[in-house]
Amino acid sequence: MEYEKDPDKRPYKSVLSNAWWSFRGMISGTPLSLLVMVLEVPLAVFLAWGEVRLPALVVGEVTRGASLRRAALAVGLFLLAVLLATVLRDTCETVLRVYLQKYRSLRGDELNRKAMECQYQTFEKKETRDLGERAGKATWEWNGGQPLSDVPRRALKLTENILCYALLGTVLSNVSPWLVVLLTLTPVVNILCAHAYRKWQYAVRPARTDLRRRLDYVCAKPADFAAWKDIRVYGMAGWFRELYRDLLDLDLGWAKRGSFREFLVRLADLLVILLRDGAAYAVLIMEALRGQITAEQFVLYFAAVSSFAGFVGNIVSEWNGIMNASLFVCDFREFLDLPDDTPEGTRSTAECLDRAPEIVFDHVSFRYDGAEADTIHDLSLTIAPGEKVALVGLNGAGKTTLVKLLCGLYAPASGEIRLGGVPTGDFRREEYYKLLSPVFQDVQTGPFTIRETVACQLDGGGDGVRAEACLRRAGLGEKLDALPKGMDTVLDKQLDKDGTDLSGGEKQKLMLARALYKNAPVLVLDEPTAALDPIAENEIYLQYNAMTEGKTALFISHRLASTRFCDRIVFLKDGEITELGTHEELMALGGEYSKLFEIQSCWYRDDYKGGAEE
Repeated sequence: MEYEKDPDKRPYKSVLSNAWWSFRGMISGTPLSLLVMVLEVPLAVFLAWGEVRLPALVVGEVTRGASLRRAALAVGLFLLAVLLATVLRDTCETVLRVYLQKYRSLRGDELNRKAMECQYQTFEKKETRDLGERAGKATWEWNGGQPLSDVPRRALKLTENILCYALLGTVLSNVSPWLVVLLTLTPVVNILCAHAYRKWQYAVRPARTDLRRRLDYVCAKPADFAAWKDIRVYGMAGWFRELYRDLLDLDLGWAKRGSFREFLVRLADLLVILLRDGAAYAVLIMEALRGQITAEQFVLYFAAVSSFAGFVGNIVSEWNGIMNASLFVCDFREFLDLPDDTPEGTRSTAECLDRAPEIVFDHVSFRYDGAEADTIHDLSLTIAPGEKVALVGLNGAGKTTLVKLLCGLYAPASGEIRLGGVPTGDFRREEYYKLLSPVFQDVQTGPFTIRETVACQLDGGGDGVRAEACLRRAGLGEKLDALPKGMDTVLDKQLDKDGTDLSGGEKQKLMLARALYKNAPVLVLDEPTAALDPIAENEIYLQYNAMTEGKTALFISHRLASTRFCDRIVFLKDGEITELGTHEELMALGGEYSKLFEIQSCWYRDDYKGGAEE
C-alpha cells in the first residue's frame, strides 16, 4: 500500500484572493470582530513602543539627575498609559474570542449547507468526500487559532508587526542604517525554508487524508459493538491488528518526514537568530565603548534590537501563518465551489401533488465514474398513473440505480425521465422531492423523537394522530404501546436514558411510517422488508394495496413472492429490461424470471398460493 504526493498540485486560490474572501465574509457575518481586530493594531504598536521606551526612560531620568517626584511622575504616567492600553487590549481579546466563535459557527453552517445541497451523485465520489473532510478541518480550532479566521486576523497582526518594525527601524537607523538592513534581510533564509516545508505539506495532503480515514476506520471498527460477534467468532482480531500496524507504519512514516522537515526549518531559524542578534549587539557595544551613544540611548537601542528582531520574526511567522491558513481556506472554498451537476429547474409541483402521476423513462442511460460500462443502458419504461410496478433482477442489475435516478439523486447521462409529462430536471429540486415518498434499503435514524422522525418536523410538530396511525399501519403499534413516552421517545439511548434503540426491522417499519405520513403521489420501496421476519413481512404485504392506493408505486425486492401485489413486473439484467409483464405472463414466457421464481419457490410456494387465493 503506497501513498504518493502530488508535486504539481497547486493551491485552489491565491493568498490575496483568500484574504479578500475572508475579509468580505467577516464583514458580512461578524463585522464587530473585524472592528475589534483593527482596534488591537494601534494598541499593540503602542505597547511595543512602551516596552522599549520604559527602561530607557527610567535610565534617562536617573542619569539626568531628575528629582524623585519628577522621575516618579514621568514614569508613573507612562506606566498608567501602558496599563490602560493593556486592559483595553485584553478586553478586545476577550470580546474577539466570542465573535470569532460566532464567525466559525457561521462558516461551519455554510459548509454543512453545501454538503446537504450538493448533488448526491457528486458527493458520493471519494474525492468529493475527501475534499469535504479537509474543508471541515478549516473550521476546527487549534491552540486558540482557527484557519478560516486566521487569514484576516493574521493579516492585521502582520500589519501590526510591520508598523512596529517601521517604528523601531527608525530608532535603530540612528545607530546604523546597515544594522536595519542586516536585521531585515537575514530572515530570507527562514522564509525560503518555511516555503519549501509548506509546499511539501500541501502536496501530501490528499494522501494523508486518505490514510487517516483508513486508519480511523480500522481503529473504530473493533470498537463497534455490532461487529464484535464476527470479529470474535471468525478470528478477525489478528487481521485488524496487522492492518492497523501497516497503516500506522505508513502514518508514522509521513509524520517522521514531516518532523524532520520541521526540524530543519527550526534549525535554520536558530542559526539566523544567533548570527543576526550577535552582530547587532556587537555593533551596539562598540558604539557605547567609543562614546558615540549615552547610557539612555544604549538601553533604548539594546531593547530596540531585541524587539526589532522579534518583530522581523513575527512578520515571517505571521506571513507563514497566513500561507498555512490559506491552504485550509483553499480546501474550504473549493468544496463550496463544487459545481452542481444537475441544473436547477424552476417549475413547481403544486399541480402534481393531488394525483398519481405517470412515470416515463425515455432512453435513459447512466454510468458511474470510472466504470467501463453503463449500469443503466438505453432503458425505456412507462409506468401508468396509479400503477404498481415491481423491479426484480439479480444483484448488480441496476435496480437501486434506477430508483436513485427516479428520486433525482443521480442525473441520467443521456435520455430523460418525466413525471406527469414534465421532465424531472424542470422541477425545483426541493419541490421535486415533495412528489416522492421513498423507503431506501439503507435505514438511517437520528437522535430525534419517533414523532419528529415520522412527521419530519422538530419540537413536536406535525399531526400526532396521523403520525400514530401511520406507525400502526407500518406494524409498530405494539412497540409504541410498550414505550413509556410513546411517540415522544428519543431514538438514541446514548443521548437520552429513556430513549430506545430500534432493531433493523423496526427501523424499516419506522421509515415506512414516515413515507406513509408524507403521502406523496409516488411511493418508492427499495427492499422495504429486507430486515423483517416472514410474519412481519406478510403483514406489510397484506396492507400493500391500501398503502399504495391512489399512488404510483415502484417496488424493489429480491423475494419474488412479493411481486404478486404488483400490476406488472420489470426484470432487469445488466441495466436493461429483458422481461416485462404480469407474474402469469412471465411465468408462461419461461424466461429468466420464471427460472429465478422456480429456484425460490421452495421458500414461499405455499405462501404464494395462499396469497393468490386471497
